[in-house]
Amino acid sequence: MKKMSIAIDMDGVLADVEAQFLKWYERDFGVKMKKEDLVGKTEHTAFPEEGMIHRFAHTEGFFLDVPVMEDAVEAVKSLSEKFDIYIVSAAMEFPQSLSEKLKWLNINFPFISWRQIVFCGDKRIINTDYMIDDHIKNLDFFKGKTILFHAFHNVSYNHHDRVNNWKEVLEFLDKAF
Repeated sequence: MKKMSIAIDMDGVLADVEAQFLKWYERDFGVKMKKEDLVGKTEHTAFPEEGMIHRFAHTEGFFLDVPVMEDAVEAVKSLSEKFDIYIVSAAMEFPQSLSEKLKWLNINFPFISWRQIVFCGDKRIINTDYMIDDHIKNLDFFKGKTILFHAFHNVSYNHHDRVNNWKEVLEFLDKAF
């Protein structure tokens, strides 16, 4: 019997880029902010300096040591027993990130094969049964079942099934079967 498949986004789902943005912001500006300070803001308005998120994301080294989301490794291992897993990142937006993201995956998710990694420009090409992502722009056009992973920039959207963490992902998918 063929397994069902899941596309899992990296940034904001596996990789805690919110924590990395906050760390780099404090490093560069000496101002300590909390995740709660970002809630409801967009990626363009999250910090007082407009465009800070894109500036950091375009900086070499940003993606190398992003923290792993809590429970992500264990959850992905567990899901890989029941599903074909694909890690999908629209990495072409930040071309310098390609090698960093691959290295990060190899370090933090060594059980994921290179055959399960998709770096693309537009996730509309993805054809899995499920997609877990923190950006509605990726989920709105997806043809399978969508799971919106909570992030500061998506709190006002409710037209996709929402999870707040990896434990809720496992619960959601257990209920689906």
